Amino acid sequence: MTNNNMICDTETGVCGVASGEDMEVIDLNQPEKKIDLYYVTDPICSHCWALEPVLRRFVHQYGNYFNFHTVMGGLLEKWGDGFADTANGISGPADVAGHWREVGEQTRMPIDGTLWYDNPVHSSYPPSRVYKVIQKQNQALASVFLRRVREAVFAFNQNIAEKSILIETVNDLGLDGEAIVKEAELPSAQQLLNEDFKLAANLGARGFPTIVMVNKENKGVKIVGGRPFESYVTGLKQVQDVDELEPSQQPTLSSLLEKEKLLFSKEIEIMYDVEETTIRAFVEKELSSNDYQAKEILGETYFLKK
Repeated sequence: MTNNNMICDTETGVCGVASGEDMEVIDLNQPEKKIDLYYVTDPICSHCWALEPVLRRFVHQYGNYFNFHTVMGGLLEKWGDGFADTANGISGPADVAGHWREVGEQTRMPIDGTLWYDNPVHSSYPPSRVYKVIQKQNQALASVFLRRVREAVFAFNQNIAEKSILIETVNDLGLDGEAIVKEAELPSAQQLLNEDFKLAANLGARGFPTIVMVNKENKGVKIVGGRPFESYVTGLKQVQDVDELEPSQQPTLSSLLEKEKLLFSKEIEIMYDVEETTIRAFVEKELSSNDYQAKEILGETYFLKK
């Protein structure tokens, strides 16, 4: 899937177009994971960034019902070669900035976007390939990498197609950034990415984010665009063919911040059903002042683990 339209539609929320062991420990309280959830995405998909608060809560509370798979979709291979979406006002990188700002303002997941004027992302493939290389070694770290590059490009206005930014981001994960970014430039890394593109096409994903939930009979639901939390719960019920699901308790804010290191106000609001006006009081109640720093960017508050 290449050269998709870069338009991000704020109405649709879419960017682009038996073990054999004698004894084993079991937990009968956990449902058997009969569902596969495929999340088709891209590092520079603004609506994917906006979906993060909802998706995080959904995975935390209902992740015991499904196996989660992140699939890279290939939003932008490169500019040029006649690539344009003139009907939607996209004829070059600078035209993306306004769409990004609109998404950020409407969803309150901070998006700067001014890099599209002076240092535009030439392709989303470089960070996507790095993701695939890390994924071979460690799925959890690959997910952290995806989050970090999104923070970098959306909130902190860094060009995540640049080698230096990728190396620094991977180094911060405790991995060898130079080695991994070098491997990501090999044909083998592009082949890994091509496999994701093929899977995305087979899933019928033509825009991002797309979430597909499929049961063992290969029947399920496809949810396109950023949707409210309840939409994903309803979709999971349909795939499971049940009227009710038992959600897990949300993690404490302390444990969540320990894991994520940085959380925007909107993410905390969605996770804990907190109003924007009471976010400071909630955080002060849940966390010791020695554990975090509160900062602001683009008019939004975010919280850093000290």
